[in-house]
Amino acid sequence: MLAQAGDEADWIRQSLANIALATQERDLYIFMGLAPRHLGKADLALSAKDLAAADAACPGWSPEGWSIDGAARILALLAAPRNRAFAERFKDLRRTADVAELIALYRGLPLYPEPDSLHFEVGEGLRSNIKAVFESIAHRNPFPRDHFDDHRWNHMILKALFVESRLTPILGLEARANPELARILVDYAEERIAAGRPVPQDLWIPLKPFRDDRAVAAILPREEAVQ
Repeated sequence: MLAQAGDEADWIRQSLANIALATQERDLYIFMGLAPRHLGKADLALSAKDLAAADAACPGWSPEGWSIDGAARILALLAAPRNRAFAERFKDLRRTADVAELIALYRGLPLYPEPDSLHFEVGEGLRSNIKAVFESIAHRNPFPRDHFDDHRWNHMILKALFVESRLTPILGLEARANPELARILVDYAEERIAAGRPVPQDLWIPLKPFRDDRAVAAILPREEAVQ
């Protein structure tokens, strides 16, 4: 039975308390499955103060657009006792997660402890054929900006282009620009131009720092080249 209005807060408080005291993973898994039934899937109602607090906690991080059940799943994972490595628990949850759970798990990356232990699991998400899962890491998520080396960063940008995902929502798109990425993007743009295909407009953002390079200048739109 769905929780009635007013019951949601009590349910989540009691559930999180049980998870924090649990000696087994059972309560966490049950919560993950029941969260949508008890809390619904509506978007979080966030004030400007809420968004400012999120940005202050982690620059660039915003839970805007998160669902209530997705946010609750992240809370539950953070509430679980530290009786095992965080990456192991994350891995187990990822393996059994449905798409909505995967999106929630990856959106929570900026908040998790032991971030350097999560690179393999993040790589699995980036390899996903499900665009929404890929974008839960790539879009509006500070984790790639703050923790990826240039190789993984460049690979993420290139995959975004191939799956026709927008680049603009990627945090750090211009700040993380690098010469190897510029070379890759020039090759990509030249291939599309030669084939008579449009070049994504936001491709120019990570190329701007290299506008003085001859190869970059040759493909930059005139208005971008002179800025």
